[in-house]
Order: sequence, then structure tokens, then C-alpha cells
Amino acid sequence: MSLFPQILDFIGTFAFAISGIRLASAKRFDWFGAYVVGFVTAIGGGTIRDVLLGVTPGWMTNPIYLICTALALGWVILFGKYLIHLNNTFFIFDSIGLALFTVVGVSKTLSLGYPFWVAIIMGSITGAAGGVIRDVFINEIPLIFRKEIYAVACVLGGIVYTVCHYWGVPELYCQLSGGLTVFVARILAVKYNICLPILNDKSEKHP
Repeated sequence: MSLFPQILDFIGTFAFAISGIRLASAKRFDWFGAYVVGFVTAIGGGTIRDVLLGVTPGWMTNPIYLICTALALGWVILFGKYLIHLNNTFFIFDSIGLALFTVVGVSKTLSLGYPFWVAIIMGSITGAAGGVIRDVFINEIPLIFRKEIYAVACVLGGIVYTVCHYWGVPELYCQLSGGLTVFVARILAVKYNICLPILNDKSEKHP
């Protein structure tokens, strides 16, 4: 990846690690447990993406992901009491990580020569899969299976990115457009309670 996607990747790692560690602290995990939750949140989606694309996961060749997670843990340890009392902290960091990781996933997939639909799927996996692993580790129903717009925001961002890419828009603006789409879609969905319809079991009998 070029320098700018790498920077996005590292910022996303830090943001996602904080979101994972923040939830782990609410569940009263110890420092090691919180670090593990933060780490898998940060690298889970990217690892699945890289395995599917047939490349070595970034954290296996660059220790910066381990370092970013350690910095995130230190941040939560030092400022945890302020973060815990801010109800929107988890949401903001999770949304930032979601947007940045989606952009990184789409960018990396396109740079490897895969078609746009694969890039959109890989961007969504990069953004959402780490959160699924995080929620499983802390014994919560994964966020993407609830009513909130989550993975759908990744898909929208991936579509905007690839459309801009094939229109010949400079790469930086593709990344900014895709990332902003994910972030804004997530913010608006929560603010205005926008969600997908619930799939009801038609066989259920209601009194």
C-alpha cells in the first residue's frame, strides 16, 4: 500500500483497538484480556481479508499493529475514567475505525487487481469483521446482526469508492469520499434511528 492508506490503516487500528479495549474495560477484563480484545478488534477484519486475497496479514510483517494496540491500552488506562463516562466514546471510535478500515480494504483489493465487487466485499469484511470477533469475545450479539446500520455503511462506502475510482477520480479523493460515506451513513443511521427491517418468522402465531 502507498503511504496514505498505511496512515489510515494505523489510525484505524488505534481507533478500533480503543473501541475494543473500552468495551473490555466495561466488562471488567484485566489488562491482558483487554489488550487481546483490542488487538483482535483491530486486526481481525484485515487478517480475514488478507487470507482471502492470498497475501500475508500486515500484523505478521509489521509490529506497528501490536504497538498501536499497546498505545490504545495505555490511553484507556490513563484516561479510562473519562472515556467510560462519555457515552458516545465507543460509538465515535468504532465509526472512525469502520470508515478507515473499509477504505483500506477497498484500496488494497483494487491495487491487487481484483474486480470492484470483490473490493466492496473485502472493504466490508475489513471494516466489520473485527467488530464481530470483538463482540464474540465479550459475549455480546455482534453489532452487524442487530438493527443498526453497520456493515451496510461499509457497502455504501465501498460503492462510492469504486465508482469514484472507475470515474478516474484521484485516489486520495476516492479514499476521502468512501470513508466519509461510511462515517456519515453510520452517524445518520444512529441519529435518526434508521435501520433495516426485521425478518420475522411467518410461522410464529401471535395472540
